[in-house]
Order: sequence, then structure tokens, then C-alpha cells
Amino acid sequence: MSRLLDAELTIQTMKLRQMGAKIKTINSKMCYVKFDISGFEVSYVYNINKNGNYFLERIKPYPLAIKEFYDEEQVIEIIKVDLEQFKNAIKSHNIQSFIDINRRLHQSIQKFEDLFLYYNVPLEECDKIISLLDALDQELKDTKNSSNRIYTKKEPDNL
Repeated sequence: MSRLLDAELTIQTMKLRQMGAKIKTINSKMCYVKFDISGFEVSYVYNINKNGNYFLERIKPYPLAIKEFYDEEQVIEIIKVDLEQFKNAIKSHNIQSFIDINRRLHQSIQKFEDLFLYYNVPLEECDKIISLLDALDQELKDTKNSSNRIYTKKEPDNL
């Protein structure tokens, strides 16, 4: 199996170099972590490279690249906090709405990328999208201010 993977990697590397890419092959291990919280799946993937760096991504209930860490304790701690937060959120009657909104936001990002990569979008349309994003940002701030905080062990990263 290892020889087959090496051969596929060589072919992919050659094709990408022909396209002008500079490639650095990193040997690493990928781990898939899955939790069941009262029938609700929360799962992660993390990659450990030969330098001991970890790249963590949540893949369920919705995809979210978290960040790169430099030791396993950081990865375990962020997963622990994330799970605590989801255990809290699952108690909410709005958890499915929250997940649906997050999935739609993710789909909007994908649609925007297609729009940007496939079309010459007029500046006026870009301005409209920026205005909508400003309104969404304000709505998120207003919602935060009118909501009861349920997790206090850590400060929010982005609000």
C-alpha cells in the first residue's frame, strides 16, 4: 500500500510542478476523532507533521478550520472546551437552527467563491455584498448583547 501511495504522490507532484507549483512533501499522521453527545456527532480531524505541529479542523456538525498548534496538550484542551460548549448548546431548543444557519453561511462562502472565480462582478455588486455583511455583523453584535451567556470558562475568540 505504501508503494502505491508513494507512486500516486509522485504523479501528483509531477503534475503540480508542471503547473508551476513549488512542493514540499511532509510526512505526517492524520487522526479522526469522533464524539457522540446524546446522539449528536461532533468530530475532528487533526494532522501531526514531522515537526510535531498539529493542524486541527472540526468536521461535524459543520466544518471549521480551527488552527495550528505546537503540542498535543493544546489540541486536547481546545477539543475539551469545544465539547463542553457543544454539550451546553445541545441543551438549547435552538441547536438545529444554529447548525442550519452555520451550514448556510458555509454554503454562502462557497457560492461567493464561485462568484468571484467565475464572474467579473461589478463594483456596485461588491458594495451591496459588503453592506449585507456589515448588516449581518451588526445583527450578530445585537444578538450577542440581547442573549444570555451560557459558557464562561473561556472568552469568545471572535465576538
